[in-house]
Amino acid sequence: MNNNTKTVLVTGASSGLGRATAEHFHAQGWNVVATMRTPEGDHGLTPSDRMLVTRLDVQDTGSIRSAVAASIQRFGRIDVLVNNAGYGAYGPLEAMSPEEVRRQFDVNVLGLIATTQAVLPHFRANRSGCVVNVSSIGGRIAFPLGSLYHATKFAVEGFSEALRYELAEIGVAVKVVEPGGMKTDFGGRSLAVVNDEGLGEYQPLFRKVLDVLGPLVAAGSAPELAAEVVYTAATDGTSRLRYEAGPDAVQFLEARRSSDDATFFAGVEAQFSPDR
Repeated sequence: MNNNTKTVLVTGASSGLGRATAEHFHAQGWNVVATMRTPEGDHGLTPSDRMLVTRLDVQDTGSIRSAVAASIQRFGRIDVLVNNAGYGAYGPLEAMSPEEVRRQFDVNVLGLIATTQAVLPHFRANRSGCVVNVSSIGGRIAFPLGSLYHATKFAVEGFSEALRYELAEIGVAVKVVEPGGMKTDFGGRSLAVVNDEGLGEYQPLFRKVLDVLGPLVAAGSAPELAAEVVYTAATDGTSRLRYEAGPDAVQFLEARRSSDDATFFAGVEAQFSPDR
């Protein structure tokens, strides 16, 4: 094993952007720790001298500590942490159970924080490292029926921005990657659609949101494109914080920056209007 080879730990690496990120770093010659809740499942990654596939459930602090320890034992160090694990809960807030509310924040925010905390002592001892937090355009703009998801991604943005100042004191960089839509299954494991048809007043909007977001996601970028952005963020050596991933991300975020609230909200309302 080349002791100069750098190591990345990726959460949520069983599919989508997480798997593409693990594969991209590996192709660039890095050691990769690809973590997921069920590593014995069909994830498509092949363990090798430079690829450790192991369990990490961001809702289980014991598994986080074990994965970090296994990474250091196997490769000697961790140079980059990619906090990718997450999902989106969409639906009327009234339909969300307390358990769904807690799970959304546990996975997208508290789990990300816990994983970062577990790696920081190692980074501090080395006086180097990089934390890449996968946010979303949904951390800068919001769409109807995504109140929980957007709340968590807005939280990741604020967490990352504040942490950037803090970790600069120990030589550690913080980066945020903001993908737009990616070519994944809209109803798959990364999305939890919650509805209560008894809440009749929300049903026209609910149907319209599914009609609009489905094609937007299907027309999005390949996860491999976003993985390249993650790699750039982790390796460019700059103090830049945010990286947009995908043409739609660039388009949406530029529209948000160039519009006042009233103008932007009117555009979103027109796009998601049940009457259109």
